[in-house]
Amino acid sequence: MSDEQHTAGRRVWVGKPFPLGARYDGSGTNFSLFSSVADGVELCLHGAGADGNDDERIELTEVDGHIWHAYLPDVRPGQRYGYRVHGPWEPAAGRWCNPTKLLLDPYAKAIDGQIDWDAACFGYDFDDPRKPNLDDSAPHVWKAVVGDPYFDWGNDRPPDVPLHQTVIYEAHVKGMTMLHPAVPDSLRGTYLGIAHPAVIEHLHALGITAIELMPVHQFVQDHHLVEKGLRNYWGYNSIAFLAPHNEYTTSGAALGQVQEFKTMVKSLHAAGIEVILDVVYNHTAEGNHFGPTLSMRGIDNQAYYRLVDDSPQHYLDFTGTGNSLNMRHPHVLQLIMDSLRYWVVEMHVDGFRFDLASTLARELYEVDRLSAFFDLVQQDPVVSQVKLIAEPWDVGEGGYQVGNFPPQWSEWNGQYRDTIRDFWRGEPSTLAEFASRFTGSSDLYAADTRRPTASINFVTAHDGFTLTDLVSYNDKHNEANLEDGNDGESHNRSWNHGVEGPTDDPAINALRDRQRRNLMVTLMLSQGVPMIVGGDELGQTHGGNNNVYCQDNELSWYPWADVDTEFVNWTARVIAFRQAHPVFRRRHWFEGRRLRGIDDLAWLRPDGEEMTDEDWDTGYARAVGVFLNGRTIPTTDTYGTRVVDDDFLLLFNAGHEPLSWTLPGPQWGRRWAVDLDTAHPRVGVRRKMAAKAGDEIHVDERSLMVLRSTQPPARAGRRGRR
Repeated sequence: MSDEQHTAGRRVWVGKPFPLGARYDGSGTNFSLFSSVADGVELCLHGAGADGNDDERIELTEVDGHIWHAYLPDVRPGQRYGYRVHGPWEPAAGRWCNPTKLLLDPYAKAIDGQIDWDAACFGYDFDDPRKPNLDDSAPHVWKAVVGDPYFDWGNDRPPDVPLHQTVIYEAHVKGMTMLHPAVPDSLRGTYLGIAHPAVIEHLHALGITAIELMPVHQFVQDHHLVEKGLRNYWGYNSIAFLAPHNEYTTSGAALGQVQEFKTMVKSLHAAGIEVILDVVYNHTAEGNHFGPTLSMRGIDNQAYYRLVDDSPQHYLDFTGTGNSLNMRHPHVLQLIMDSLRYWVVEMHVDGFRFDLASTLARELYEVDRLSAFFDLVQQDPVVSQVKLIAEPWDVGEGGYQVGNFPPQWSEWNGQYRDTIRDFWRGEPSTLAEFASRFTGSSDLYAADTRRPTASINFVTAHDGFTLTDLVSYNDKHNEANLEDGNDGESHNRSWNHGVEGPTDDPAINALRDRQRRNLMVTLMLSQGVPMIVGGDELGQTHGGNNNVYCQDNELSWYPWADVDTEFVNWTARVIAFRQAHPVFRRRHWFEGRRLRGIDDLAWLRPDGEEMTDEDWDTGYARAVGVFLNGRTIPTTDTYGTRVVDDDFLLLFNAGHEPLSWTLPGPQWGRRWAVDLDTAHPRVGVRRKMAAKAGDEIHVDERSLMVLRSTQPPARAGRRGRR
């Protein structure tokens, strides 16, 4: 390193513009910050435990391509720092430079402390927003920390589970372990809590192959929630895209964030479980023009955010949070791609779920599938190789884009969720839609050579009712959020027959349990990639609150002291059933392939005959059977070995009355065994049931029966139309 400079008592070398952020190389640390609007940038160093003004300020005099940089040979991991950016303070023109604000490095890899929402955190004067607030924010905001890149990964390798074999478990780092009796108090609510053997054993016993963690990028406790005595539990309010959230660590030292996160990943990988991160690149926690100046707003507001063309003081908001990141700017795209690569290469994560992903495709106003962001992902040799999942909507006009993401992406299938719920509610005229969703939603995804794995199937997610509450409440009960019930989904339609919430009526409780089993089995036996919400398998209830984003308490934490053991076992059983039978997790679409004169898929009426076009038009909306030919599965393994499975017959009765169902003739199968019956969950485990072709069997109301062929068809023969 040459061109030594110096500031009072400190050696400062020129350094390099890249990589951005603070990078320790074993001898010293290179600091680098992008700002195209700055007239000057100061690097501010803070000592351990120093919460007041800067201990030292170093003027960055080297600028290359708007990158301000310096190398400090004496700076080691653990050094706390921030930036002060000098430049124009012209909010009406979209320029918010204010050197009295200590700014967080957008490339910070570890963060110490929190913000306290003092008025100094805001760039403007509350009494006259046209004037800057000149109070020093340093005592009131967090500090970035120089990270330590060294970690013993040992023989860690990504599990690399194929998508068609993947079962996703959406989880919250804190909520999953806060009440777990086997997890020590010191580890609860942390990355190391997730790494605890008891937690990993639960995931392994369920059959989970991937845990999808709700946001772990450093996020902000929102001002309006703090004022109400609430907290941002979910974490969809990121401020630093390369730093693990520091409240999920056991250690008081900031460097523990990275080390403990890596330990968690290493432990999950050792159990064969992948780690997917729910990432929020569509906005930041700085909010609208009345928000705080914490980082990007003060560094280069016009570059980082989408501004209103004829009123640049204001922000375009496609997220409902006050701002949207400017996906048209190369340095914003670089930040996101650098972040993604960092989490894959340095933190060893296996994929990402992109919150409000349609926002990332907005280059102007409309969503563009061929936007620069997706082009960058496509050509990136690292990011393009991991699991990529889109939440395919935002709150802007034209933001609902289910089915419209690029070929290598999977998507949360909101249409699957709505259709499966409606079917089991007994809503009329949903059968054709149900058939499409159950078989992988080819109408949405078959273009562009996409496969059934493009569909991430779910019936519940973090933002809505739990599975137990879904079948127990008609209306939301969000009073604890202190928003007068205006937040969350408006209603839940009719599941409950006039009874809301807990009841002592055994018939209603039995029906609710059956509906939970119906939904779980349907989810696991549908084509596509199933996702369950952590806590649903335990029988978790939020008391009818369908928007617990601000409830960081026992209402949201997983109820390990009150586990529904029977439903845990049922969930594990149906996941294992899915994994044991490749006919339920095909890599390719059903194509009408024939074997022994029988198609790979057929839909049947309760009289045992195949559905006709007229039946589809008039709709057996509440009862339908589906035959799956296990001998027509396309090649599914890496080496081209032919995979053959059993034939299956699934009988769905979403109606209010039991049915006498006639099994189809011997050309479909001569004998059948009942493997699963949601009305009688012990069938297939402690009790065995068998039937033969042409038999009439009893299918209870609101139930699903899964039969497996134990004797092949008597002979081949053509049948009627599909």
